[in-house]
Amino acid sequence: MKINAGKLIELDKKYYWHHITQHKVFETQEPTIMVEGKGCIVKDVHGREFLDGVSGGVWCVNVGYGQEAIANAVYEQLKVLPYYAGSAGNPATIALAEKLISLLPRLDKVYISNSGSEANEKSFKLSRQYSRMKYPSKDKYKILYRERDYHGTTFAALSATGQPERKMGYEPLLEGFTGIAPTYCYRCSFGKSYPGCNMECAHDLETKIKAEGADTVAAVILEPITAGGGILVPPQEYFPIIQDICNKYDVLLIIDEVVCGFGRTGKMFGHQHFDVDPDMVTMAKGLASAYMPISATVIKQKIFDQFLADPSDIMHYFRDISTFGGSAAACAGASANIQVMEDQKLIENSAAMGEYLMDQLKEIESFPMVGDIRGKGLFVGIELVEDKKTKAPVSEKVMGQVMGSAKEQGVLLGKMNRSVPGFNNVLQIAPALVITKKEIDKIVDAVKYSLEKLK
Repeated sequence: MKINAGKLIELDKKYYWHHITQHKVFETQEPTIMVEGKGCIVKDVHGREFLDGVSGGVWCVNVGYGQEAIANAVYEQLKVLPYYAGSAGNPATIALAEKLISLLPRLDKVYISNSGSEANEKSFKLSRQYSRMKYPSKDKYKILYRERDYHGTTFAALSATGQPERKMGYEPLLEGFTGIAPTYCYRCSFGKSYPGCNMECAHDLETKIKAEGADTVAAVILEPITAGGGILVPPQEYFPIIQDICNKYDVLLIIDEVVCGFGRTGKMFGHQHFDVDPDMVTMAKGLASAYMPISATVIKQKIFDQFLADPSDIMHYFRDISTFGGSAAACAGASANIQVMEDQKLIENSAAMGEYLMDQLKEIESFPMVGDIRGKGLFVGIELVEDKKTKAPVSEKVMGQVMGSAKEQGVLLGKMNRSVPGFNNVLQIAPALVITKKEIDKIVDAVKYSLEKLK
C-alpha cells in the first residue's frame, strides 16, 4: 500500500484527537503516525523503523506485531459469527472462558467485556452487590486502592486510581474510594528501609479499613506490580499480609492484571510471583495482545453463588451488560493469542530476556542520574534523579530529552506520563515478549547513549 505521508499528516492534524497529548506541540512538530509492524519493529509514515520498547506505547502488544495466527482466527470467526450479546454463549466465548480458568485454577467464572477500565468497573459492581447481599444489615460498599496504582479512565476506575494528575479537572470523583500507601521501597512513605521495616505499607490496609469502618469496606484493588505509577515491585512479604487482612475483615481482594498479565512479568500473571489468592482478577491488554479489544473479570465461585437465588428478586442477579463483551471475534483472537504464547514459549522468553535485560542494565547503575532500577520479566523501570543522595527527581523536560535521544537511536522508550506531580521521572522498558538479546542490547545502548548525552 502506497503511503502519502504529507496527506496523512494533514488529515491527522485536522481530524484526529490523540490520546493524552497536548496538541499545541503539533504547531511546531509532526504527529507520530505508525503504519506497519513486525515482531518488535514498527515503521512510521516516513518509512523510519523503530524498535518498540513499550509494546505499542502502553504495554499491550505482548506477542509482537504480525502474528498471522491471531489475525486468521479473528477472520475465520468473523465469517461464521462475529457477535452475539453476552446474554447468550457462543463457541468462541465458551472456549476462552474455559482456557482462562485453566490458567487461573483457583477461580471459577469469567465475565467478558471490552477494556481494562470496564473489567475493573465490573469488579467494583460485583463487590458492592455481593457484599450487600451477604450482609444485608451492613453497607459494605467502599473500595480501597493503592496510591500510584492505575485502574482505568472511567469514573469509578479513575476514583480508584492513585495518580493525582490523572484525576485533575475531573473532580468531584465518586465517593467511597480511599487510598492506601504504595509499595515503594525507594521512597518509603514511612521513612523506613527494606528489609529493616515492619512492612508498614502492607499493614496500612488494616489501618485504613479501621478508619473507614470495617462494616463499610467491600474490597481492595491492587496491581501485582504498580505499572504506570513507577513500576514498583512489592517485597515477597507484602501480599501474604494483605491476604491475611482481607480474610480477617472479609474484604474481597481484586488483583488488576491489565498490565502485568499474559507474560509481561515472566509468568502468565503477575500475582503468580507472590503468595496470594485473589477473589477476582481483571485483565485486558495482553489478553489479545491488542489485536482485538477485549477484557475479562475472573471470579471465585463463592461470589457467583451469592447471585443464585429467587430469579424474581432483582438484587440476586448481576444486572450488567457489556455490548462488546459479546464479540465472538475478539474472544477467538484472545484464544489464538494465548495459543501463540504457549506455542512460541513467550512466557519463558519473557523471564529469560528479562533477566538478561536487568543484567545488561547494571552498567548504568553507577550513572549519576540513575537512582533505582527495578522490575520483573520484561517490565523494567529506571528512576532518574538529579542527585543520588537527595533522590530529587529529574524534571519532565529531562525525561523528554532522554526519550528523544533514544528515538534518535531508533528506540522507543516509555516514561511516567501525567501521573504524580513532580515525580514523573521513571523510564519504562516493556518490549514485546518475542524480543531477542540483540534487540535488548540495542535498547540498553540507546538508554546509555541518552543518559551520557545529558552529562
